[in-house]
Amino acid sequence: MVNRPLGFARALLLTGMCILPLSGCTPTSVVLGAGATAGVAAFQERGFNGAVSDTAITAQIWQKFLAQDEKLFLDIEIEVVEGEVLLAGQVPTVADQLEAVRLSWQVDGVKSVHNEIEIGDGLTLVDNASDLLITTKIKTALMFDGDVFAINYSVETVNGTVHLMGIAQDDHERSRVISHARDTSYVKRVVSHIRLKDDAIRQGT
Repeated sequence: MVNRPLGFARALLLTGMCILPLSGCTPTSVVLGAGATAGVAAFQERGFNGAVSDTAITAQIWQKFLAQDEKLFLDIEIEVVEGEVLLAGQVPTVADQLEAVRLSWQVDGVKSVHNEIEIGDGLTLVDNASDLLITTKIKTALMFDGDVFAINYSVETVNGTVHLMGIAQDDHERSRVISHARDTSYVKRVVSHIRLKDDAIRQGT
């Protein structure tokens, strides 16, 4: 099995946020690690506090994955927006998939978990390179679209399937983001978890 390309970078990030043993990794340490991106977070629709909270949730889920099984840590991508968790990747068994979901629900602040984990034998280096290229193209397209506030969106691609999360200002912006993903070469499927800014569910966040 070939690990997802961000596995090593993810390990470094967790190490930087949690110099103490894993059991000592807390949201407070994540706040310190997030300081460098405070300026960016302040401009996001979810705000600075929301971005820091989501970063803390992400780090704690990674921590649980790593403690349980290194393969979960390396093979599953995590995106969190206002406590809404997206799990995407590919694992060998249904048991692994269910375990990832179970561990995610154990983290304080998690409001929902979108299970987009595929079951399979693992992705090749070519698959990973293709996914990374797709993600890069979509992020670039969003960045240069004057009708899209790109900072509010995250993009994950697994085996040609693009997963979108974020907060759209309106239906027009959400449609443009989805269209950019669908129009990108080699995309097999687009899964959108984008919420509108005035979504009733968000009003309770």
